Order: sequence, then C-alpha cells, then structure tokens
Amino acid sequence: MDSEIIVHGGGCHCKRVRWKVRAPPSVVAWQCNCSDCSMRGNTHFIVPSSDFELDEDSKQFLTTYTFGTHTAKHIFCRVCGITSFYIPRSNPDGIAVTFRCVDPGTLKHVEVRHFDGQNWESSFNQTGISSCSKIVSRNLE
Repeated sequence: MDSEIIVHGGGCHCKRVRWKVRAPPSVVAWQCNCSDCSMRGNTHFIVPSSDFELDEDSKQFLTTYTFGTHTAKHIFCRVCGITSFYIPRSNPDGIAVTFRCVDPGTLKHVEVRHFDGQNWESSFNQTGISSCSKIVSRNLE
C-alpha cells in the first residue's frame, strides 16, 4: 500500500503492554468474522515478526489463549484484557497488530478488508493474507 516505513508505537488500554512496529503509515487491515475476532471486534494488520518489538517490561503482563488448531496465539494483557497484538493462524511467522491500539498520529490511512474466518480455508486461499508476513524483513531502530 505504501513503501515508506515508519515506527509506530502502541499497546494496551492500561499501558502495561507497550510495543513498537515498523510499518507504512497506510496499511491494509483485516476484519475477521471468526468466533474470536468477531466477539472482540478485532481488526488488525500483519507484519513480519522481525518488524515488531515488545518492550521487555511488558512480558510480565501478557497471557495467551489458543483454541482449535492452536496455531493462533491470542495474546492479551492480563490486567486490562486488551489484545493489542497476536500471532495469527494465517501468518504464524508474523504479528497481527490491532490497528486501534496504535498510538494516535502515525497511521494516516487504514484500508479494511474482510477475512471470512468462518470459512477459514477458502478465505485463506482467496485473499492473499498469507503473504502479509513475507515482506522483506527490516530491523527496528
């Protein structure tokens, strides 16, 4: 969507979980209707895991939930309950960042696309979502 890469800060509601992610100021975010995402209202963009850096102090506040194939790791703050990022089933080598958890001011445009998580396999094959974490890795500065 955009070739410029910047560092976005973000985290959970209570601010105990904080991270940085390298991504363009304009992103494609995925709104999924699987049972978990639809209940949480999660809409996320996906980056290579090498472009995501969790603040060391945040690790003590995280917990993980898995279900079904146990490939997706739904990581959330154990204090406020917010999932500001997680490891998606579609890109287990990447990080899905909840775009509403990015600090204000750096995301300029979010294009929301639909992912039919209720029909996961066919949506996975049709959307191209699997390539989201395959971007050439860039190190966080």
